[in-house]
Amino acid sequence: MTRIPLTRNPVPEAKAAAIRAAVAGATSLGPDSGASRLAALEDAAAFHEFLGDPQIHAPIYTLPRPLTVDSVRAFIADHVAQRERGTGLLFLTIDEQGRISGYSDLCIWPEWAAGELGGALHPDRQGQRRGVEGARQSFAWMFDTLGLDLICETASLDNHRTAHLLDGLGFSRMGEIVSQRADGTTRPSLVWEITREQWRKKHLLP
Repeated sequence: MTRIPLTRNPVPEAKAAAIRAAVAGATSLGPDSGASRLAALEDAAAFHEFLGDPQIHAPIYTLPRPLTVDSVRAFIADHVAQRERGTGLLFLTIDEQGRISGYSDLCIWPEWAAGELGGALHPDRQGQRRGVEGARQSFAWMFDTLGLDLICETASLDNHRTAHLLDGLGFSRMGEIVSQRADGTTRPSLVWEITREQWRKKHLLP
């Protein structure tokens, strides 16, 4: 089983510790603190309802299987523990009516200064480049606030929306791996990576 990230450059312990501290101290994703918040155990029922739409959960191999309120609560609890260790984060986006409209799942490898961003938006909120701009801001936040040097992303072979998004944001296609779901089943996935320097050049940052 091939694991990500494919590029693994060990960093000094001081840098890894700084990344773990940044993850443990994060309370929202991106510059707009009102756009997202950390998922809590009491969100399990509402989050399960959001994930119940097959358009949302079917393409995402990192979600628990089977998808129940209890498994979603355990998924949240695991991310609470990951945040304490500085290795993961789970954010919920809440709309104007107080309903969950999206989520972001971050897996962080401090020892390699690398991370992966997963998640989904409600189908009603997709389109009009909203997802592209949200992803761009989230990736920039991962580099700038968490101090990462590399972001690695995966998607199923038929996920053309994500492929188009990552290609457009300057990620490089690195090949194909076999991803394992929570229930042990597998799927082939394409892999993309981008370094901090590549991101800076692509997006004309100083």
